[in-house]
Amino acid sequence: MLEEKNDNLQEADGKLEIEISDSTQNNATETAAPEATTENEISSNEVELENTVETTETAHQTALDAITNSNAEESEDETLKERHDIPMQDYNTFSLDALVDELKKLVNDDKAMSVKDHIEEIKKAFLLQYNHLIEEKKEEFNASKEDPNEEFEYHSPLKSKFDEYYNIFREKRNAHFKHLQTNLKSNLENRLAIVEELKELINPQENIKDTLKHFNDLRERWKNAGAIPKDKYNHVWNNYHFHVENFYDYLHLDREARDLDFKYNLEQKQKIIARVEELVNETDISKAFRELQDLHRIWKEDIGPVSKEHRDSIWNKFSELTKKIHDKREILFESQRANEQKNLEVKKEIIAKIEVLGTEKVNSHSQWLVQIQKVEALRNEFFAAGKVPSEVNEETWAAFKTAVRNFNSFKNSFYKDIKKDQNDNLNKKMALVAKAKELQESVDFGATTPIMKQIQEEWKQIGHVPKKYSDKIWKEFKDACNHYFDKLKEHKSEENIDEVAAFDNKKAYLDVLRAYQLTGDHKTDLDAIKAHIEIWKSYGKVPFARRHIEGKFNKILDALFEKLSLSKKETEMMRFANRIDSLSDSNDTRKLDNEKIFLMRKIEEVQNEIFQLENNIQFFTNTKNAKKENSIVLEVRKNIAIHKESLDVWKDKLKQLRNLGQE
Repeated sequence: MLEEKNDNLQEADGKLEIEISDSTQNNATETAAPEATTENEISSNEVELENTVETTETAHQTALDAITNSNAEESEDETLKERHDIPMQDYNTFSLDALVDELKKLVNDDKAMSVKDHIEEIKKAFLLQYNHLIEEKKEEFNASKEDPNEEFEYHSPLKSKFDEYYNIFREKRNAHFKHLQTNLKSNLENRLAIVEELKELINPQENIKDTLKHFNDLRERWKNAGAIPKDKYNHVWNNYHFHVENFYDYLHLDREARDLDFKYNLEQKQKIIARVEELVNETDISKAFRELQDLHRIWKEDIGPVSKEHRDSIWNKFSELTKKIHDKREILFESQRANEQKNLEVKKEIIAKIEVLGTEKVNSHSQWLVQIQKVEALRNEFFAAGKVPSEVNEETWAAFKTAVRNFNSFKNSFYKDIKKDQNDNLNKKMALVAKAKELQESVDFGATTPIMKQIQEEWKQIGHVPKKYSDKIWKEFKDACNHYFDKLKEHKSEENIDEVAAFDNKKAYLDVLRAYQLTGDHKTDLDAIKAHIEIWKSYGKVPFARRHIEGKFNKILDALFEKLSLSKKETEMMRFANRIDSLSDSNDTRKLDNEKIFLMRKIEEVQNEIFQLENNIQFFTNTKNAKKENSIVLEVRKNIAIHKESLDVWKDKLKQLRNLGQE
């Protein structure tokens, strides 16, 4: 195991790594490193071997390059090693909420540089989805806005959270870089100074024991010198090992010490090879490659040379095993690329389905809601489909956005037509309101009454108008019509003696009612109020022009009902019963029939209003990404509840009237 190997390697600390070169003695006195060094060299005293590998085993070089480049990067920043322990997930399959949660976890729990790749992937995935959402919201806004000067605004608490967490990461990253750059420069200067001291060690005049002590001190200083810039990594290491090798050659006379060191180094490298042979069978390829990377670093930085006779064979075996793991890693990448190609086909099919939906013409709001739900489901499938090959990622994303945009444009054109129809209806109804107001003061009842009835019929035939104008124009129209027909009724009414007497009696009785005090017993008080109602009804009808007294009576009743804590519905039903009894006592079946027709129309009107409100609220809440309802939606829901409560009252009144007809 790697842990065992590292423990064994610690035993070598403090040992002098000595190699007697078989080259000429002239090489032993060189003090300058060769100018031409490459990043692919594992150690400077293996330059000849690596040149041979480069020319005869080029297939191995790709694997070695992958190891060397990664080690150079991590030598610059030790925290980068930790990123291999954090799994990289397919963040394109995450929802916006999940991406924000994952970002928060990484920012709070891990070092900035160990998660920087993960956070950048999260950022790309988040912005892709969020920008797509903004485009859709903007299109919906442009399709529904009535004021051309109104500007699009969309505020997302989720985006604010994302920006907050990302800014924390950015501050940590910047602080890390600032600290790192300061240390890198200082560490580089220290290592270069160590190399310069190595050059000066080869001094025949100095005592060998002092030289060896100085050499071991330099090795310890080198070991603890810290990270340096990655672009200087290989060059500095090669210079260092070149001068270490020169020092070994300088000590070539101590063959016994050299051979012992060669033997020890060979044993350590054989242990590494044994571990790599185990890694070849490791199922977790990424983990195996990561450990192989560490073993290459130890081979290069911690273990000295071996004898000439073993040097080529052991290196070739190590590089061959490296290539096997690298090849397995490439097969894994090929499998991932195959999955990406499958994901691409899935996404192409999704795009094609959205394109078809963008051409299917439907003619009702309910049908469009079904289409919208289909596109929303396909949209979620697209984001969950996973990565596609990087070379077609932008193209695929652009095709998806275009398909969704075309669908939205097609949908919006339908709602624009509806809006145009509603505006046309608004103009027609406003014309009827103006006509009703013009006639409401007319006293030519014979000529005006048919016209007023006609415009009421025309009103019923006109469709819906924009909600924001509906209540206002209906009230204006209703008030104008009521005003005219009230005058008509007043004109037809005759104030006979009985009706005047009834008025006088009721006027006097109002004083009795005003003086009435509740006893506090609910049943007793309710029965007393009902008795007052019966007395009031017994007085009979009042003149048409003086029927305002009924309003005063009802106002007093309302105050009494309120003290009794009766619901609005109970109060309304008691007042209605009072009215129906009055009509029944008059034996005027025509008025009863008219009341029944009025109730039926009122029920239909309220039902239509509820239907329209529910359609409107579906239109406003048709997307699944809405996090909360705005004030407009809440107001619509409130109106729906009020209308439903009103509908129940109207239905109960109609039921009561029909029951009266069956008695």
